[in-house]
Amino acid sequence: MAGKKRMQTGSFVAFDVFYEDGTRSSNRKVPAEILGGLDGDQPARDMLEEQERKIAEASGKPARIISAVKRSGAKEK
Repeated sequence: MAGKKRMQTGSFVAFDVFYEDGTRSSNRKVPAEILGGLDGDQPARDMLEEQERKIAEASGKPARIISAVKRSGAKEK
């Protein structure tokens, strides 16, 4: 008997995050519903920066500064 397929309750968009120190974090997920419109991917960057602040607070280390975000798998122009 086949198992039931689970329906996703929300979709996410994966981003690669590039930091000023030259490091990179891949496939950071952001809810798709916050993207689009006139702001483009800026809401994703804002959310990722907030995540970095929370991570830094929990770890006791300074937050890494994000220099760029790019959708994972996006082609270079």
